[in-house]
Amino acid sequence: MTDGRGRSLADLIQRGERSFSFEFFPPKDAAGEEQLWQAVATLEAYRPTFVSVTYGAGGGTRDSTVRITGRIARETSLLPMAHLTCVGHTRGELESILDEYAAAGVHHVMALRGDPSDGPRAPWTPTEGGLTYATELVELARARGDFRVGVAAFPEGHPSAESLDHDADVLVAKARAGAEFAVTQMFFRAADYFALVQRVRDRGVDLPILPGIMPILNLKAIRRQGELIGTEVPEEVVARIAAHDGDAVSMRAEGIAAAAELCEELLEGGAPGLHFYTLNRSRATLEIFEKLDVSV
Repeated sequence: MTDGRGRSLADLIQRGERSFSFEFFPPKDAAGEEQLWQAVATLEAYRPTFVSVTYGAGGGTRDSTVRITGRIARETSLLPMAHLTCVGHTRGELESILDEYAAAGVHHVMALRGDPSDGPRAPWTPTEGGLTYATELVELARARGDFRVGVAAFPEGHPSAESLDHDADVLVAKARAGAEFAVTQMFFRAADYFALVQRVRDRGVDLPILPGIMPILNLKAIRRQGELIGTEVPEEVVARIAAHDGDAVSMRAEGIAAAAELCEELLEGGAPGLHFYTLNRSRATLEIFEKLDVSV
């Protein structure tokens, strides 16, 4: 069982040890539920700093996110962080959801504006009676239940950002609103991550920023997702993986190898840890850990 809000993730991330964390999402059926809990059980042995559970657009997985994070808090040694988005909710509804998290024993929240219903690049229209910016949700979570709050960061800039400098200003504003750390969107060039960190440091903010890692197991799917969220798969990475087209086993192995090399470069360059987008599976993360010599 976790020990609640008393643990500062910023302190844990910055204490000098590598921080590993994992993201899961609420499954849609019984088979997915079984797969999720198998992954949770397997990865628990690696003593992650925290695990996060996503939140469907407009509250589509509200009950599931509360249930899963609450069960993690009650039945495992893991520290759960529940995602929450502004999309489709009034301020009162967001307060109610935060109260549900607290009642379930969840005291860490990933505060996100969220994407418009038509996709990340669509114009943003706030819900009537709701919040406009993630900074407001950070402030609400801090005030409502003294939640410890994480936020999103974008090494290549948010799709709606005017510039990389403007995007860094937004991240700094979230930190000053009370966010303790950030997790990045997936990316594939370490230089983009380190440039983001430097932009934030240049603004006088020492916010821990965890790089988000998504191994390329399906090149077409990753490129399609990247186009939506403003993440580019470098041509050299595309060529490296596409060279194995027609051989699913070797293509997967190349994707894992590329991810492990990115992880090594990030850690060697001073990243405080790694946050893995698991897709509710443990295998790819374990394969990367093996290449990084990470053991239970």
